[in-house]
Amino acid sequence: MIFIDWLKSRSKAIAVCITVIVLFTVSYFLFEMPAVVVLYPLIVSMLICIVAAVFDYTSFCAHHRKLEHNELPAPAGLIESDYQKIIAELEEKMKRSSADAAEDYSNMIDYYTVWAHQIKTPIAAMRLSLQSEDTEAARKLTADLNRIEEYVEMVLTFLRLDSDSTDYLIGEYDLDDIIRTSVRKFSREFILKKLTLDYMSVNYTVLTDEKWLTFVIEQIISNAVKYTQEGGVRIYMDEPGILCIEDTGIGISAEDLPRVFENGYTGFNGREDKRASGIGLYLCKRITDNLGYIISAESQIGRGTTIILDLRTARLGTED
Repeated sequence: MIFIDWLKSRSKAIAVCITVIVLFTVSYFLFEMPAVVVLYPLIVSMLICIVAAVFDYTSFCAHHRKLEHNELPAPAGLIESDYQKIIAELEEKMKRSSADAAEDYSNMIDYYTVWAHQIKTPIAAMRLSLQSEDTEAARKLTADLNRIEEYVEMVLTFLRLDSDSTDYLIGEYDLDDIIRTSVRKFSREFILKKLTLDYMSVNYTVLTDEKWLTFVIEQIISNAVKYTQEGGVRIYMDEPGILCIEDTGIGISAEDLPRVFENGYTGFNGREDKRASGIGLYLCKRITDNLGYIISAESQIGRGTTIILDLRTARLGTED
């Protein structure tokens, strides 16, 4: 309570007032003075103290209300004035530091964005060179090229997530078109690793941003192919709006499962595969949160993993 805080802050003054009252009382008993001689100045002194306390408490409350709204009250003395000068200097330093940090961040974003777009040019050139070949070596190089392109796209996605210019173009899209586009990107990897694909049209229209949802599905399929050595990948709609992408890969341990969507967390699989970054599923979680979806995982070691996308909970509105 404000009153209790005020009492604590004025404890010295209160102690002085109590001391004065005690002195008047002691004087009355020691010197056998007439009661009126002691009581009159005592009552007058107490009234003055009470009036002063009321004014001081009112001022204390007013200061508190201003500070609650991040306003500095007029300094009541030299010490408060000194404190406010220090606060003003610290605020100015903080503004300069924030401006410098914002500029550094902007420069970093610009650099990596330019780098990511520039590196896409040789990637596209290499892809064109490999398109005319259908050998095992070409399929292996194409798979590696897909990984490079995926990592570049992850960099761009990571940068865009916290950018002020991030825009979501929400509309109704055929989910099958998005899934087919994503699967087609990894077709050579399926062939190279001799993995099967079990996919039937889901016949579902989803309210989403096509670019961002495509990234999420591509990332999930990429992980499924990456960690599956035999068997295959199954894509199906468990019930309307619940998309499941299931693989027969190495699986995720029970202790790692609750943390697979954390930034940088790789768990046991990451320790086995030194290339794992722990960023892919984190980005998927951030994007699905922004789109209003729910993403979850079910898995058992040695029996594969199922990533579940609940697409029914979109909170975003359609663009006019």
